[in-house]
Amino acid sequence: MIQSMTGYGKSVIQLPTKKISIEIKSLNSKNLDLNTRMPSMYREKELGIRKLIASKLVRGKVDFSLYMEATGEETSTQINTTLVKQYIKQLKDVINTGEETEYLKMAVRMPDALTTEREEIDENEWSEIAKVIDSSLEKIIQYRLDEGATLEADFVGRVQSISNLLDDVIAMDPDRIDGVRERLTKGISDIKEKVDENRFEQELVYYIEKFDITEEKVRLENHLEYFQKALQSDDSNGKKLGFISQEMGREINTIGSKSNHAPMQKLVVQMKDELEKIKEQLLNVL
Repeated sequence: MIQSMTGYGKSVIQLPTKKISIEIKSLNSKNLDLNTRMPSMYREKELGIRKLIASKLVRGKVDFSLYMEATGEETSTQINTTLVKQYIKQLKDVINTGEETEYLKMAVRMPDALTTEREEIDENEWSEIAKVIDSSLEKIIQYRLDEGATLEADFVGRVQSISNLLDDVIAMDPDRIDGVRERLTKGISDIKEKVDENRFEQELVYYIEKFDITEEKVRLENHLEYFQKALQSDDSNGKKLGFISQEMGREINTIGSKSNHAPMQKLVVQMKDELEKIKEQLLNVL
């Protein structure tokens, strides 16, 4: 079953003194492009988080965010009282407004007026956060699977459309060859010159063989069948499907260049249109 690289997962947990929100978003990318955002106190866990995400999501432009909101009475941010008093004293020497509150407002905006004590990670607390990360990953994977199912249905319909158009091409081919033969025969008769019938027949066969698309039809049928099988495989391999679609494109282009027949070229244009839509969607397949 294929997976989309587009996904979203979010989970929230309420701890005794804080609320933790985990948010993971992903879009399509050739490789894994992972960006993380989290409070500095959890940075030591970043490498483990990156490894976990890489193993689960494999590929895509992924944004991981860990938000922390303090809900308890304790806070790790403290006012540097001594420094703030020094700032106020200096401000009074520079400007004398007589308003203490104005001095205080300016002082707390000065460098190092507020200090944050580095908290140590509580491992029991982190184990709960890790569960929330796993939950968010499960949600984004399910999102990707749901999107993948939609893409798969679209691919199946378009591959079937190409297959139907190919059937029309195959049905039209005998008339096309007869038309080529008639045009060549008429061209020779218009010249009103005697020709060696055996030599003419040999040249005619050689010329018609150059327009023969039997090999391309067989290969395109095989590619269409292989594409359908790859869709049903246990793994999601967008790159493999992309390679198959390229081979499909080569055969369709060759049929178009060899057709020399307007109705057949019209069918080829329709096949190309369906294939281009498949290729566009494949950019989002994991």
